Amino acid sequence: MTTMTRTAAEVTAGVDTHLDVHVAAVVNHLGAVLGSKGFPTTPAGYRQLLAWVRRHGDLQRVGVEGTGTYGVGLTRHLTREGVTVVEVDRPNRQVRRRHGKTDTVDAIAAARAALGGVATGTPKAATGTVEGIRALRLVIRSAHKSRVQAVNQLHALVITAPAELRERLRGLTVRRLVTTCAALRPRVSDDLDDVIKTALRETARRIVMLDEQIDRLTPRLRELVEATAPALLEQPGVGSDSAAALLVAAGDNPERLRNERSFAALCGTNPTPASSGKTIRHRLNRGGDRQANAALWRIVLVRMGTHQPTRDYVQRRTAEGLSKREIMRCLKRYVAREVFELLPQTTGC
Repeated sequence: MTTMTRTAAEVTAGVDTHLDVHVAAVVNHLGAVLGSKGFPTTPAGYRQLLAWVRRHGDLQRVGVEGTGTYGVGLTRHLTREGVTVVEVDRPNRQVRRRHGKTDTVDAIAAARAALGGVATGTPKAATGTVEGIRALRLVIRSAHKSRVQAVNQLHALVITAPAELRERLRGLTVRRLVTTCAALRPRVSDDLDDVIKTALRETARRIVMLDEQIDRLTPRLRELVEATAPALLEQPGVGSDSAAALLVAAGDNPERLRNERSFAALCGTNPTPASSGKTIRHRLNRGGDRQANAALWRIVLVRMGTHQPTRDYVQRRTAEGLSKREIMRCLKRYVAREVFELLPQTTGC
């Protein structure tokens, strides 16, 4: 009788996260809804949400949508309070067509996913150095993308510039073109040549600004990666950007990954079963963290050209009839296993 009473008092919560308001729902051990309510996305709101949930019974776990975006603040607060948090994916389209879409419905679905074991993933802690690496890498990648776009715009402006100006700038390397355009001194007038020169100058100066930003942040990123994962950087083919992508995929708490197979699945390098009837086969995993997957690809590509053991492996597997693409998939799986072995000691776990 005591066991039944204790079980009946157990509750599970789910939270649908947004920018200004988090909507929470509480279900009992049978999945019946006990209540739902919205709370502001402030430290006081987080405390109110947790206190409200606990009033319904013995809180077992909380399923949170968007633990890496809108829900990161709530996730940090719940973790500090000793609450078990599981990461919940948004309901698929079939479920939404059947049950509709509201914040309360999503919160209830999150609670039931956490209760039923559908959602079991531990969210990233986002409280350590790796979170800083993620932020810096985000800015650097954005700067590179903006620089490529600005260079393309500069070339397009040169192509459509008046003939004399176009001939002056045609054939220059990107570096010389940017330097020349940044030094232009157009007059303030409505003349077409001056207006085009102004556009060229401002675009070139934007490129210079982005170059300076990249040059400032890249060494800082490498410093953080070296401090966090020195052993990872010592591996052949692993540069600071690739190491950063793999660390970000694992997060500040890589112990949330049960084994190296979990990490391989996170990076999208594990073969996925695709068998049916008499057909037994596997297919390529198209999911996972695509930036981590790309980092593994870069590491493998470098090793295939400069690492003798890898070159020997490629030669042997080629003789067995495997294509270059298939060999790279095998090597990515191997590198993922190698990286996982380094994660606990590099992240302080």
